[in-house]
Amino acid sequence: MDFKVVERSPFARIARIVLKSKNVAMVLGKSIHLSGVSREVFLKDEGWVAHELCHIRQFREHGYLRFLWLYLLESMRVGYYNNKYEVEARLEGMKHRRHMSPALRAASTIEPTDAPLPADTRREE
Repeated sequence: MDFKVVERSPFARIARIVLKSKNVAMVLGKSIHLSGVSREVFLKDEGWVAHELCHIRQFREHGYLRFLWLYLLESMRVGYYNNKYEVEARLEGMKHRRHMSPALRAASTIEPTDAPLPADTRREE
Protein backbone atom coordinates (compact mmCIF):
# COMPACT_ATOMS: atom_id res chain seq x y z
CA MET A 1 0.00 0.00 0.00
CA ASP A 2 1.32 3.40 -0.99
CA PHE A 3 1.53 5.89 1.90
CA LYS A 4 3.59 8.79 3.21
CA VAL A 5 4.59 9.50 6.83
CA VAL A 6 4.62 13.13 8.00
CA GLU A 7 6.53 13.74 11.25
CA ARG A 8 5.75 16.65 13.59
CA SER A 9 2.46 17.27 11.79
CA PRO A 10 0.43 20.28 12.98
CA PHE A 11 -2.76 18.28 12.29
CA ALA A 12 -1.60 15.42 14.51
CA ARG A 13 -0.50 17.95 17.14
CA ILE A 14 -4.06 19.32 17.31
CA ALA A 15 -5.44 15.76 17.57
CA ARG A 16 -2.92 15.04 20.32
CA ILE A 17 -4.17 18.04 22.32
CA VAL A 18 -7.84 17.15 21.77
CA LEU A 19 -7.28 13.49 22.72
CA LYS A 20 -4.96 14.43 25.60
CA SER A 21 -2.44 11.87 24.43
CA LYS A 22 1.38 11.68 24.54
CA ASN A 23 1.53 10.67 20.89
CA VAL A 24 -0.81 10.51 17.93
CA ALA A 25 -0.86 9.09 14.44
CA MET A 26 -3.70 10.17 12.19
CA VAL A 27 -4.49 9.67 8.53
CA LEU A 28 -5.46 12.20 5.91
CA GLY A 29 -5.84 10.49 2.55
CA LYS A 30 -2.62 8.56 1.90
CA SER A 31 -0.56 10.38 4.56
CA ILE A 32 0.01 9.24 8.14
CA HIS A 33 0.59 12.32 10.30
CA LEU A 34 2.60 11.90 13.52
CA SER A 35 3.00 13.99 16.65
CA GLY A 36 4.94 12.97 19.74
CA VAL A 37 6.43 9.93 18.03
CA SER A 38 9.16 9.50 15.43
CA ARG A 39 8.70 7.79 12.10
CA GLU A 40 11.18 5.11 13.18
CA VAL A 41 9.33 4.24 16.41
CA PHE A 42 5.93 4.33 14.68
CA LEU A 43 7.00 2.00 11.87
CA LYS A 44 8.34 -0.57 14.37
CA ASP A 45 4.87 -0.96 15.92
CA GLU A 46 3.10 -3.41 13.59
CA GLY A 47 -0.27 -3.01 15.26
CA TRP A 48 -0.20 0.78 15.11
CA VAL A 49 0.87 0.72 11.45
CA ALA A 50 -1.92 -1.78 10.63
CA HIS A 51 -4.44 0.51 12.40
CA GLU A 52 -3.41 3.53 10.33
CA LEU A 53 -3.24 1.52 7.08
CA CYS A 54 -6.84 0.52 7.73
CA HIS A 55 -7.76 4.22 7.78
CA ILE A 56 -5.90 4.73 4.48
CA ARG A 57 -8.00 1.92 3.01
CA GLN A 58 -11.17 3.56 4.39
CA PHE A 59 -10.22 6.85 2.71
CA ARG A 60 -9.61 5.00 -0.56
CA GLU A 61 -12.92 3.10 -0.38
CA HIS A 62 -15.12 6.09 0.47
CA GLY A 63 -13.23 8.96 -1.15
CA TYR A 64 -11.40 11.74 0.69
CA LEU A 65 -14.16 14.25 1.46
CA ARG A 66 -16.89 11.64 1.83
CA PHE A 67 -14.84 9.65 4.34
CA LEU A 68 -14.02 12.78 6.38
CA TRP A 69 -17.75 13.59 6.47
CA LEU A 70 -18.78 10.02 7.39
CA TYR A 71 -16.08 9.82 10.08
CA LEU A 72 -17.16 13.15 11.58
CA LEU A 73 -20.86 12.17 11.58
CA GLU A 74 -20.09 8.82 13.18
CA SER A 75 -17.93 10.47 15.86
CA MET A 76 -20.67 12.99 16.65
CA ARG A 77 -23.25 10.19 16.81
CA VAL A 78 -21.42 7.66 19.00
CA GLY A 79 -18.15 9.34 20.07
CA TYR A 80 -14.58 8.71 18.98
CA TYR A 81 -14.04 5.42 20.79
CA ASN A 82 -17.24 3.79 19.46
CA ASN A 83 -16.85 5.21 15.94
CA LYS A 84 -17.22 2.19 13.61
CA TYR A 85 -14.21 3.30 11.57
CA GLU A 86 -12.06 3.39 14.73
CA VAL A 87 -13.43 0.03 15.89
CA GLU A 88 -12.53 -1.52 12.52
CA ALA A 89 -9.03 -0.01 12.64
CA ARG A 90 -8.46 -1.17 16.24
CA LEU A 91 -9.43 -4.72 15.25
CA GLU A 92 -7.10 -4.56 12.26
CA GLY A 93 -4.31 -3.33 14.55
CA MET A 94 -4.79 -6.28 16.90
CA LYS A 95 -4.70 -9.00 14.22
CA HIS A 96 -0.90 -9.24 14.22
CA ARG A 97 -0.96 -10.15 17.93
CA ARG A 98 -2.44 -13.62 17.32
CA HIS A 99 0.82 -14.68 15.67
CA MET A 100 2.94 -13.60 18.66
CA SER A 101 4.13 -15.85 21.45
CA PRO A 102 2.29 -15.36 24.77
CA ALA A 103 5.40 -13.70 26.26
CA LEU A 104 5.65 -11.16 23.43
CA ARG A 105 1.89 -10.56 23.53
CA ALA A 106 2.07 -9.79 27.27
CA ALA A 107 5.09 -7.53 26.76
CA SER A 108 3.29 -5.53 24.08
CA THR A 109 0.14 -4.97 26.11
CA ILE A 110 -0.81 -1.31 26.22
CA GLU A 111 -1.14 0.04 29.73
CA PRO A 112 -4.20 2.24 30.38
CA THR A 113 -1.97 5.21 31.22
CA ASP A 114 -0.39 4.97 27.75
CA ALA A 115 -3.69 5.09 25.87
CA PRO A 116 -6.25 7.25 27.63
CA LEU A 117 -9.89 6.86 26.73
CA PRO A 118 -11.13 9.77 24.65
CA ALA A 119 -13.02 12.43 26.56
CA ASP A 120 -16.10 12.10 24.34
CA THR A 121 -17.02 8.53 25.29
CA ARG A 122 -20.75 8.54 25.96
CA ARG A 123 -22.00 7.44 29.35
CA GLU A 124 -25.20 5.51 29.94
CA GLU A 125 -27.43 7.16 32.53
